[in-house]
Amino acid sequence: MQSKALTVNDYLKELPQERKEVMDKLRNNILANIPKGFVEEMNYGMIGYVVPHSLYPDGYHCDPKLPLPFINIASQKNFIVLYHMGIYSNPDLLKWFSDEYPNYCKSKLDMGKSCIRFKKMDEMTFELIAKLVQKMSVQDWIACYEKQIKK
Repeated sequence: MQSKALTVNDYLKELPQERKEVMDKLRNNILANIPKGFVEEMNYGMIGYVVPHSLYPDGYHCDPKLPLPFINIASQKNFIVLYHMGIYSNPDLLKWFSDEYPNYCKSKLDMGKSCIRFKKMDEMTFELIAKLVQKMSVQDWIACYEKQIKK
């Protein structure tokens, strides 16, 4: 479910209070740990952390008018989701995260290709998410992205 909010603050205002608190904490966790160069903005109806055109003029290959997406977070109907494109494109990072997850959370990892779903708000793994967010610089992400799209 995509929001039509134009700003991050508008997006957060739309959320029910119990989701707003968790999303706020998740957002602040990402902002405190994301490497320099990524920019927070609304992206695909979610809160996004992107490589701006000033650092990567080519933009996203699916729509070059858009900046290169890296991480998105959203409040969905039944869970909060974190989309991390680095996990999708870097098998070593995926393995690291999958191996570390049980050390931080008792519940089974609920994950798709790039999405990590959290159904229980009290089981959000903020410490592990902080470590994940720190794992790729803008330059690392651009190199990984270009390697994937030029296959």
